Amino acid sequence: MSDQPEHIQCLILGSGPAGYTAAIYAARAGLKPVIYQGLQPGGQLTTTTEVENYPGYPKGTQGPEMMEDFKAQAERFATEVRWGMATKVDLTGPLHKVVIDDQTTVQTHALIIATGASAKWLGLESEQKFNGFGVSACAVCDGFFFKGQDVAIVGAGDTAAEEATYLAKLCRKVYMIVRRSEMRASKAMQERVLKTANIEILWNSETKEITGDKGVTGARILNLKTGQERNLVITGFFVAIGHQPNTGIFKDWLTLDETGYIKTVPGTSKTGRPGVFAVGDAQDKVYRQAVTAAGSGCMGALDAERYLAEKGIH
Repeated sequence: MSDQPEHIQCLILGSGPAGYTAAIYAARAGLKPVIYQGLQPGGQLTTTTEVENYPGYPKGTQGPEMMEDFKAQAERFATEVRWGMATKVDLTGPLHKVVIDDQTTVQTHALIIATGASAKWLGLESEQKFNGFGVSACAVCDGFFFKGQDVAIVGAGDTAAEEATYLAKLCRKVYMIVRRSEMRASKAMQERVLKTANIEILWNSETKEITGDKGVTGARILNLKTGQERNLVITGFFVAIGHQPNTGIFKDWLTLDETGYIKTVPGTSKTGRPGVFAVGDAQDKVYRQAVTAAGSGCMGALDAERYLAEKGIH
């Protein structure tokens, strides 16, 4: 590691909608932002094919193309976009130190954390094979493409129950695959699922394989009690077993909730540490949409700009 860390006025970690929007606002405010793209340049949207619910794209767009648009706009205002991932931080302040790829140390007065979250997966080879081709971790994002079709969703918590009822409004049939003989979802959410006629719950069940050719055509489900297998004929397979925020390196420095999301002052992007801001899916476990992530990225940049102005840092 170099003896003299590079000083960056506004450092942004992560390059999804939140990170790039923060960069656009920070750059326009003259903060000379630098983005480190992280493990997944472009964020979760790069694993999504069709995006039809982001304002300004009347004909829809491809997730990777959309993130290239975000990047190009950030770079147009002189944002410096770099490869690399933050592997260690020292947020003692007022100058916050960040180690990139275990070898380069940079320091900043204003740190915007936009490291996002990663969907938890079942770990099946076929699940990754069809990811974006019938397999999805976001029913709200992709449910529309399965209108009038038969789909399955895995999960037993509030998110799974909410997404199952959402899919039931669009799809002909929804199979809900639950590993145990009961759900973890709240009573109200369970009742909503049970009252929805076109949701069939497969209790004590797990997915052995997702089948198909160019896209999903079915799923092989094992009943853990009887040992019997059932082949579902479906075109969509949704995984709703939770998300893991990419916030591990901040756990000794910032207040995280029980699942690892960074806690911010309500209505702001401010964390408990001056000059450190959290935006996007690193702190949002409720909405998790590209448009809300972008909105919070804007908040992060404006909060950072005000913080630097108040401290007289240029």
